[in-house]
Amino acid sequence: MRHRMDKRTLGRYGSHRMIMLGNLAASLFINDSITTTVTRAKELRSFAEKLITRARGGTINDRRLVRQKMPHKAAALKLFNELAPKYSSFDKGGYTRIVKLAPRIGDGAQMAVIQLVEGK
Repeated sequence: MRHRMDKRTLGRYGSHRMIMLGNLAASLFINDSITTTVTRAKELRSFAEKLITRARGGTINDRRLVRQKMPHKAAALKLFNELAPKYSSFDKGGYTRIVKLAPRIGDGAQMAVIQLVEGK
């Protein structure tokens, strides 16, 4: 039974999963879009949108919390300096878009592109 299970484990234990999501989020913030599996993209969407919402606050505590979740310095600087002001007119959420692609050749995994939407 999956009572009260709201996250996908992605075949990894908790600390490895959080590090992987932090690295995916850093790549997303630096490159504005990445190609990954649909399952990872869906997990990354909630993780990245929470980071962007936190960065919109801009306080020193917000910076510490974001760096704790995503220890990539260049990505965190871009998040606070460029992306947070761009999404200041948004409500909480809706910063990313997932577009499904053809299955991967090797194992048939469903692929997707996750990208940051343009600011209003």
